[in-house]
Amino acid sequence: MALDLDRTLVMILAGGRGSRLEPLTSIRAKPAVTFGGKYRIIDFVLSNFVNSGIYKIKVLTQFKSNSLNKHLYDAWYMNRTCGHYIDPVPAQMATGEVWYQGTADAIYQNLNLVYDENPARMCVFGGDHIYKMDVRQKIACHCEKGADLTISAIPVPIEKADQFGVIEVDTNWRIIGWEEKPSQPKSLPNDPAHALVSMGNYIFETQPLIEVLEEDHEDSSSSHDFGKDIIPKMIQSHKVFAYDFSTNSVPGQQPREKGYWRDVGTIGAFYEANMDLRSIDPVFDLYNRQWPIRTANFHVPPAKFVFDWEWEMRRGVAYDSLISGGCIISGASVRNSILSPGVFIHSYTEILDSIVMHDVEIGRGARIRRAIIDKYVKIPEGETIGYDLDKDQERYFVSEEDIVVIAKVDPFERWHDPRYAHTFIE
Repeated sequence: MALDLDRTLVMILAGGRGSRLEPLTSIRAKPAVTFGGKYRIIDFVLSNFVNSGIYKIKVLTQFKSNSLNKHLYDAWYMNRTCGHYIDPVPAQMATGEVWYQGTADAIYQNLNLVYDENPARMCVFGGDHIYKMDVRQKIACHCEKGADLTISAIPVPIEKADQFGVIEVDTNWRIIGWEEKPSQPKSLPNDPAHALVSMGNYIFETQPLIEVLEEDHEDSSSSHDFGKDIIPKMIQSHKVFAYDFSTNSVPGQQPREKGYWRDVGTIGAFYEANMDLRSIDPVFDLYNRQWPIRTANFHVPPAKFVFDWEWEMRRGVAYDSLISGGCIISGASVRNSILSPGVFIHSYTEILDSIVMHDVEIGRGARIRRAIIDKYVKIPEGETIGYDLDKDQERYFVSEEDIVVIAKVDPFERWHDPRYAHTFIE
């Protein structure tokens, strides 16, 4: 079946506040948060489309978008002479002096871009999930069924299903029931421990989408949201199908990775998804060269481990960890952790079960456990974090899972503090 990918327009929803991921989102959009050491969250969905041969992509931004915009320009330049692009699209108030009122309104306010491109179909995907998908397979399923809307679906534990749109399907996977974030989700008929939920990414035929969005815009009682308003209406009037994500397979993928999908919208989920990557044999494989996760090219030197002074217990070592380029581990020990580019860890320091982001410097003799340290932070010599949570709560954010989060240094402070003279403002 010819999929006609050149007539597929992608819109990535990347404008939400991301308040559940604060303080990491206090000064940046959630899709721009560093993930897996060298990546940003948005790199995963963009890699899926580019690896699938789909190159017409609009990224809809709104809140705190500067870091995201900069990353898109740095990492995702496309050859426009071939009709390829990944364009950040700020909220323009094209239909009135209001910000996006919901996910559906975000698309409605940018229908001028749809008219310009005149696509046969549209992929509307969230920009804040971690997974691999060959989107061509989903498009093929969408076309074979003659669907107006196809929604990716995955089973999740029933106790977590209240955070998603819960789906009920018939034997042909046509959606016959939908509940948006129900307090008592319906379980799968053959599995009471799980519910089938929406992954928050959709394929629409363009004309039905435009018609439904225009109708929704005129409805003053609508919240203008796909999950709350658009999907329930389309189930009643259009051909709406679920796509079984567990059937999707990307080149080079191991069978056990199929169906891997993580919503990293909370500190706990973000931490656990990162920790998935640094295990000895991770389910989610960053090293699959047939399906690369693309990002900005950091012009940094290789990681360096220095000192091997056994008599002083001064060794630069790392175990079961991801260490990015430009890091210096100087006579320190790192275990079960992820280090972004440019991290400098001084001697006699111990880092356990932690995520350390770009250009952090950790002073001599510090002890850090179960922490997320945002960009440019400088940890003083001898500091202890993660061992006395009552003390940590006086200075830092501590999540429900007892993860200590140290927020990014305020740009005003960095500008006036000579310790940060070598860093750049982002």
